[in-house]
Amino acid sequence: MTLTPEENEKVQIYLQQLFWNPEINVQPGQGKDAPAEVYVGKEFIGVIYKNDDDGEISYDWNMSILPEDIERF
Repeated sequence: MTLTPEENEKVQIYLQQLFWNPEINVQPGQGKDAPAEVYVGKEFIGVIYKNDDDGEISYDWNMSILPEDIERF
């Protein structure tokens, strides 16, 4: 399920406050059932899926970390 504009904004505010980072930006998914995309500044960091399990809504964040991403640490 695609996030509504209101859900998109609320999830963005939640993540910004949770991680103390106003640079977090949640962009709407493109197309039906497309996940929202999460960025820190211009860097893509993951996607958020909306799940509806018998009327119980949850938002699942998926973030992949590639080996080349952690090589610099």
